[in-house]
Amino acid sequence: MEEAGSRRRNQPAPPHVIFEALTDPDRDPTRPWLLLLDDEQRPCTVQARRPDLVVWSSMWPKRPDAVVRFDLPADGRGGTDLCWTLLLAEPPPAAALLGHLRKRLNELINGKLRRSFGQ
Repeated sequence: MEEAGSRRRNQPAPPHVIFEALTDPDRDPTRPWLLLLDDEQRPCTVQARRPDLVVWSSMWPKRPDAVVRFDLPADGRGGTDLCWTLLLAEPPPAAALLGHLRKRLNELINGKLRRSFGQ
């Protein structure tokens, strides 16, 4: 698997809360954030180490080999310096598809998930 993209951004919630949100996205129905597009499917958690690591299966039927790794280190101020990494097998996707995959992860994790915690 090759790294195809990565982003790090602070989340206001502590690692154990982010861990729960990633491993059970529907846990709190008052904070929906994993809103999928027509070309996406709900990912499964394929690896988890509480509270600092979650790995998802692919969200994209077009790229079933895709894996998303979430590293969840504490930021020292009560939040999490969440880093997502998109991993793909060879061959790499076309530039347009790769851009779409990265953008969607960034929208979901650094947009919708982050806003679900009030930021």
